[in-house]
Amino acid sequence: RQQRDEFGELLLSIRGLPAALPALPLELTVLYNSLLSTAGASDSAIKGEAEGIRLGLLRVLEACGACGQDLGMEELWQKVLQEVTVEELQAPLHRLGTLQAAWWLAAGCLGSVAGLFQLLSTAEESGRSHCSEGQDKLLSLIKAWRVPPEGASLPLVQSAKDLKEILCTAIAFLQGLQELEAGNFPTALSLLQEAAGGFCSKKILAQIYTCLGCCAQRMGKPQTALQHLKRALQVDFHCLPALSHAAAVYHELGETNAELQALTLLYEALGKNPPAAASSSPYFLMRTELLVHTPVLTSLLRHHHPSEVKYLLAQRCLQDGRVADAVEHYLDFLSLLQEGLQQQVPLDGSSALPRIPEVFLEAASALEQAGRHQDAITVCEEVISRTTDLIPQVLQVEEKLEQLECSSPGAELASGLLSQKKESLCCLAWRAAGYLHQGWAWAKLGKNKEAVTQFSRCLSDVLRLQLHGSGVKPTETLQAEVEVLQKIRLFSLIGRGVQFLELERHKEALLDFQHSLQISPGDPAAASYLVQALWKLNRKQEAAAQWQKLSQSSPGEDGQQGGQGRPLPLYLVSCLEQVMFPHSESLARSIQDYLRAAAQDTS
Repeated sequence: RQQRDEFGELLLSIRGLPAALPALPLELTVLYNSLLSTAGASDSAIKGEAEGIRLGLLRVLEACGACGQDLGMEELWQKVLQEVTVEELQAPLHRLGTLQAAWWLAAGCLGSVAGLFQLLSTAEESGRSHCSEGQDKLLSLIKAWRVPPEGASLPLVQSAKDLKEILCTAIAFLQGLQELEAGNFPTALSLLQEAAGGFCSKKILAQIYTCLGCCAQRMGKPQTALQHLKRALQVDFHCLPALSHAAAVYHELGETNAELQALTLLYEALGKNPPAAASSSPYFLMRTELLVHTPVLTSLLRHHHPSEVKYLLAQRCLQDGRVADAVEHYLDFLSLLQEGLQQQVPLDGSSALPRIPEVFLEAASALEQAGRHQDAITVCEEVISRTTDLIPQVLQVEEKLEQLECSSPGAELASGLLSQKKESLCCLAWRAAGYLHQGWAWAKLGKNKEAVTQFSRCLSDVLRLQLHGSGVKPTETLQAEVEVLQKIRLFSLIGRGVQFLELERHKEALLDFQHSLQISPGDPAAASYLVQALWKLNRKQEAAAQWQKLSQSSPGEDGQQGGQGRPLPLYLVSCLEQVMFPHSESLARSIQDYLRAAAQDTS
């Protein structure tokens, strides 16, 4: 900063005098050093225009008896480079041109950079091919540009040669990111590899390898992606986005142990304050990190909040059946909620976190599976109490409303109403799921009457939903929420029916199983329990007929809950096991004996 201030004062002193050709090489060199010192004193990316360059070019024209006040920067550069032929000014102007290119590059004006280097290069140089086949024209232009010699009497704070190398690295990196965003993965891979071989710090090199890993992953090459991501961590272990992407690749490969290990390391690392990554080369005022800052890079290098990683650990453990670990992680996550988590996690959709009620329900599911039924009931009660005031007494889904969404008059109003209905449906599903999990928890505790009460409350909630229109199914806007509610209704009917069987209220159980089959025809669990209820009611002929029908159905025809439609939300997956009919050899043997006896009577 002291150097920047000193160069700034010197430049002001020089500009206090009229522009003169003999003094211009010194003035332009001081301007070059001043701009570099200003850039080097900042840790943030270069933004805006380099006003000092414009004034410097205007003073060059003034000394030559010309003017260019009304010209834009591109036209101004064109006029100066084409009309100013003084030999002593060529090297200072070329060096200043590389700085202008850096400012334009930081602004994403690649066309302006290409045009400038076209002017800086002679016709002979610009026609040469200094890059391997297939490399970008802009890179070719910059590589073809000859670095002006440095005058011994005018030292530079950073050589034009180094600046050229940094520009080449930054351009390859930036264009690689653009091709990656556009889905041109082979081109992106080539450009990013070019950048990786360029002039940059360890921090930037690790970022480039991380982007290479993401590119390889999108090309369907997970092993290659892992190699790049591991290389990123070898270069700079504090490049935590590489660790995050590695966990995602391991998840894609189904290597759960490696994924959980990566997530654990990521969580631990996020809890520490990492030291600044050491540079792989001497300190430079103009650096690649000051030139490359695009939304796609920000997205790829987004740092997860520790709570997001903690949730991913909990989720992956639950999905993999590691119930004890899942419970521990979910409880840790819920404790983070007390620390103002919502203020710390981005709300732009980039977060890995689902809606908070879903996390509570997943935690309740994990607690249930771990045998901590009372804790599961308590967690569900939190969801129920928080959503109760958000649910209308009757929730209607009209076909006309969804059709209005696409029409112009009233479309904005319809969109707002649909968004409100979607939120109400979500709240309804969360509360119904809370009652559902409480029903199963009470059942596991042997409290059948309490379980029936909670299952009935769940069904009462689901019945608030009313579909209006010629077609019973809503369109895509609300379809997912409606399907979840229908699944909850199915699970709750089967759950209550099972409790009725335990209480020997067989007729009520039969009604619930019959309603279940109306919702999901051929459902194997509901059909099996229906057989049991009929048998207990001594309706043996009907039970045997249903049993035969069930035995003859193929797995693809039986309406298995997990095999149709959208995947179930994670908080409902455990319900598939809850409703599964326990294989009963005694019931099967009794029905087979009955059928044999009936066959003998017939013969």
